[in-house]
Amino acid sequence: MSCRSCQSDNQRRFESEINIHHSELNDVKKLPALAFPVLLVCLDCGFVEARLASDELNEVIAAIKSSKGAAE
Repeated sequence: MSCRSCQSDNQRRFESEINIHHSELNDVKKLPALAFPVLLVCLDCGFVEARLASDELNEVIAAIKSSKGAAE
């Protein structure tokens, strides 16, 4: 599969650890969603792709819903 940005085949996979913070989160004490996606990095242009596991995606969605409820 080639890069979606520059069509290069010079890509590598990297394991990662990412803290996902919701930009509208008012409660700074709330922990961010922690995810461990595998990143596909283009070594020519720097474009990065990632996919969250379903449980990590559910954690992000829950954080968004809880921050919307707190703002109302």
